[in-house]
This record gives sequence, C-alpha cells and structure tokens, in this order.
Amino acid sequence: MKRLQDKFALVTGGTSGIGLETARQFLAEGATVAITGRDERALERARVELGSAALAIRCDAGDIGAQHDLAQALAQQWPRLDVLYANAGDVTHRPLQDWDETTWDRLMAINLKGPFFLIQSLLPLLADPASVILCGSSSAHIGLPQSSAYAASKAGLLSLARTLSAELADRGVRVNGLSPGPTETPALGKLGLSPEQQRAMQDDIRKLVPIGRMGTPWELAKAAVFLASDESRFVVGTELLVDGGVASL
Repeated sequence: MKRLQDKFALVTGGTSGIGLETARQFLAEGATVAITGRDERALERARVELGSAALAIRCDAGDIGAQHDLAQALAQQWPRLDVLYANAGDVTHRPLQDWDETTWDRLMAINLKGPFFLIQSLLPLLADPASVILCGSSSAHIGLPQSSAYAASKAGLLSLARTLSAELADRGVRVNGLSPGPTETPALGKLGLSPEQQRAMQDDIRKLVPIGRMGTPWELAKAAVFLASDESRFVVGTELLVDGGVASL
C-alpha cells in the first residue's frame, strides 16, 4: 500500500521547487493533492506537469481573506483534509538598512501571518488524525547576514509548530516544522541579483554546508512524505532539519 493512500493533501506554494516536487511525491504515494500559487501562468504550468489528478487553486499566501476562500473551496470538493504543507514563502534577503515597512509587512504576511490564519480557516476540515507541516528554515538557527527578517519569520513559524501542536493535540492534529537548508530551487532567482551576483552567492552558500553541496527539492519532498504519513504519527511539535548539517555541525 502507498504511504499516503486515501489521504487528502494541500501544498501551498506548489508551483515550483520544493512545493512542486512535494506535490509530485504526494501524488506518487497515493494522495489526492491540491496546490496553490499566486501566479496564474506558473499555476497552469504546474497543473500541466502534475496532471489532472491534482487540483490547482490560485491563492495569495499573504492575503488573509484568500486563506478563508481557499478553505471554503476545499471544503466544497473534499470530505476532509489529512495533510497541510504550508510551503509558500517570501525569501527576500537584504541588509538591515535597506528594509522598509512595506517589504517587511509583506514578508511577514506570507511567511507567518498567512499560515497561521490558513490553519485557523482549515480547522473544520482537518481530519483526526491530521498532519500539518510548516516550512521553516535552517536560517532560524544561524546568524546569516541579510537574513534578519526572513529568519525571524521562520523562527516564528517553528514556534507555531510547538504551540499549535499543544493546542490541537486533543483534536488529533500534529504540527511539525520541516526546515530546509540551502536548496537548489528557482527561489534563488527571485532575490533581485545579477547572474554574476547569484553565482557568487551560491558559491558562498555552498561553503556554509558541511557536506559541501546544496540540497535538492527531491530530498525535501521525501522528508515531507515522512511527516505527512502515518510513519511519523509519534512525531509531534518538533522540527526536522534537512539542511546538510548547516544548523547542527
């Protein structure tokens, strides 16, 4: 039997990188899958790549009203939700002096406020048992320059994995953090850097990783499958670091 057979799973930010690969692996393990994305063209490309078995819903992860609409859309089509992987994120990095309130608020809305209110909106639909996976980051554990706002948002999200697990335990809902280290994804191209700057940054990032390379979306997706499956039913309120040793060694 497949590891996610008969489970209904939502992956936010599922149009590329880790989210898209996780949706692919969830489908391969027997789940019924929905993905979200903000860009309609990227969402359509993901829909084509994943096939008709996947449901694709346009949703801005930083819009609180959109989280309620997403929950309602799923409730109209699915009997329950067994797995939520809150993967959508804003990866903006910049020096302290370059931050402004608008950019800060947008990052926090996508990375922290959005997932909080999405879980709240999905409460009536969450099964007993259910697995909620929050995408953290090894950046929450290290002092990486220019990551201040991003790392703070991920630290807050990882705190939610603990506090919400305690609050929702009686409902059979367990919440865990899945924290990638440096990973080869299209998100690296969204930092506003020139090709030369991006290559230099990637070289610097690789030097941070004790095993000498960046991770792959497949490696993170397989960890998400574990947390989504019944194999991890005794894993509650904790964090799984998949980071090549960045935060540990």
